[in-house]
Amino acid sequence: MSSSNDLHDRVKKILYSLTGISLSENKDIMIANRLHKLKRDTRYDGDIEELLDAVEEGSFTMEFINSFTTNKTHFFREDFHFADLKDRVLPIFAKNSQQIKMYCSASSTGEEPYSMAMTVLEASEECGKNINATILATDIDTNVLQYAANGVYRYSKSSKEFPSWLKPSKYFKRRVQKTLASEEILIKVKPELQKMVTFKVMNLNDPSYPYQKDYFDVIFCRNVLIYFSNEDQNKILKKLFSHLKIGGTLYLGHSENPQDLISCVERVGQNIFIKRKDFY
Repeated sequence: MSSSNDLHDRVKKILYSLTGISLSENKDIMIANRLHKLKRDTRYDGDIEELLDAVEEGSFTMEFINSFTTNKTHFFREDFHFADLKDRVLPIFAKNSQQIKMYCSASSTGEEPYSMAMTVLEASEECGKNINATILATDIDTNVLQYAANGVYRYSKSSKEFPSWLKPSKYFKRRVQKTLASEEILIKVKPELQKMVTFKVMNLNDPSYPYQKDYFDVIFCRNVLIYFSNEDQNKILKKLFSHLKIGGTLYLGHSENPQDLISCVERVGQNIFIKRKDFY
């Protein structure tokens, strides 16, 4: 029987080989909890080491990835990015009647791409002109993508997720689910919002991405790079950057930076960057 340290080191190596995600040294409790989740989800009868053997041999790969990816998010997280999208980026496309192609590179449970979609509809209303927008949202975790596609979320009356310039009731159907102990408010994304977003499985650590060069006008890559090593962050950013148009906007998370791309971008706000030239 391996020690817990050996077991955890093995988990880290498997996770890195499958996803490129690097777990830090202080994740032992998390790893132990996720291993229990993995065994529960796979209904595996053997011990944990045998289960990891099976993962390394190609079984339960998606269950392993789903168990060890982190999906912390909420609607309009770092809302100043959505304000910038609404006030600076989208009016240009409304004025020129151009389609805008946007990419959410870490969809998680869908709050971020749906926030992008709501921002488009708000900007359309403010501009008095329909903005033709497509939003591609990807994630490596198939469970959260299904959750996102379903578009049903718990809602608290005290929630401060939504900015003052938007009324959630315009974009969600509300229903109350009562139990013996309490009642829970659920909100479901309306069809007009759902049809704007396409959800797909993708690994940011793949050697290349299935998109044309200079394809996207806007890329959101926020609070996901932190799970990769600095070297892999750089690689991911360069791949994403190749698919962003000159003049396009890249939004990064609050603790992330453009690294080697710094000479190719113009900073126009808090972790908001306009692509000015390609990286070679």
